[in-house]
Amino acid sequence: MDGTVTAVSSNGTYAFSKPNRDSITLLAGLGVEGDVHAGATVKHRSRVAQDPTRPNLRQVHLIHGELFADLHRAGFDVTPGDLGENITTRGIHLLDLPVGTLLHIGDEAVVEVTGLRNPCLQIDAFRPGLLKQVVGRNDAGELVRRAGIMGIVRLGGEVRPGSQIRAELPTGPHRPLDRV
Repeated sequence: MDGTVTAVSSNGTYAFSKPNRDSITLLAGLGVEGDVHAGATVKHRSRVAQDPTRPNLRQVHLIHGELFADLHRAGFDVTPGDLGENITTRGIHLLDLPVGTLLHIGDEAVVEVTGLRNPCLQIDAFRPGLLKQVVGRNDAGELVRRAGIMGIVRLGGEVRPGSQIRAELPTGPHRPLDRV
């Protein structure tokens, strides 16, 4: 259940992609310092339009870097930060984690997993046909979202490429991830 950070990204303005950085600072209860999606209440435009007072369960977006290799094999050139994630990982099966998992990242930061990213049509505006690569159906006909997970910052700290990630599973029955 351990992994490594391979890239970190943030953007102070609304844009689909986020430029890579040397490091990012996670702020408890808010998200990524200086990122447009940081805040205690929702910041994603569609969520703000529905109810701007709702808690922000999407403070940090993490994507497993292995997804980029899958996309490359399907003919899509996608690199860290392109899909708007803040943290790109390797070696940890993010999509298999239950809700409430604590991700200890680097020396101090802790992110609590809240759910799956719900990919939207902006992905196809970025690369036509890409949405079908990150959302599909399994053999049982169930919807499968592969565009990463979302979380909230429990403890702040600096995160940089090379930072180690350790997953601490919640106690009790585990709830599978669903879109947030």
